[in-house]
Amino acid sequence: MANIKSAKKRIKVIATRTARNRALNSAVKTYIKKVVAAANNNDKALAEAQLKVAVKAIDKATAKGLFHKNAAARKKSTLTRLVNKIA
Repeated sequence: MANIKSAKKRIKVIATRTARNRALNSAVKTYIKKVVAAANNNDKALAEAQLKVAVKAIDKATAKGLFHKNAAARKKSTLTRLVNKIA
């Protein structure tokens, strides 16, 4: 355990940020899974609705610094291609 006051604060701040990052990452993964599930069931309307939610969540996570902008673009592109493949 740290003895210096600033080091103690850093530990608290890191714990807070880690919790936020884990929650955001988990939410994004859940939204992505919902898009994939809808696409696998060939439900285009549901897949498009879920895609909209997932893209918004990915953008928010990117703004918070959770994803690099290219990684976010790759995730969105992959999901969009998956939804567009549905007949």
